[in-house]
Amino acid sequence: MKNHIIDETSGFSYTLHGDYYLPNFVLPPETDDRPIGIWGRRHRDYLIENKKAVYSLMRTRNTLHSYLADINEQANEMFDKLVRDMKKAEGVTEELKAKDQMAWVGAMENIRNRATEIVNNELIYI
Repeated sequence: MKNHIIDETSGFSYTLHGDYYLPNFVLPPETDDRPIGIWGRRHRDYLIENKKAVYSLMRTRNTLHSYLADINEQANEMFDKLVRDMKKAEGVTEELKAKDQMAWVGAMENIRNRATEIVNNELIYI
């Protein structure tokens, strides 16, 4: 048996693997070079674990990277806006930072944790 064959009617090439000929499909490289960041990686992991069909479909259509980059950008914008709004609402200012650094650090960590939880629930783990 030959290692490689080409089907004359379809033009597809096949390679012998064990007893079967498998098609030699190669996806074109993704042209989007934006980073997927932490939010995109979290969403990718969620898709792999919970929505395998969606993940596989996006990979075969070569749209996964662009989708994850978009999710990352949306999540970053949402996170920054939430932190900014919560800081303003709770009076966490530079004056507090200069006066009592530990209170400022505690308040900021609390705000960041809540903002992360909101972004996760609204964009990442859906």
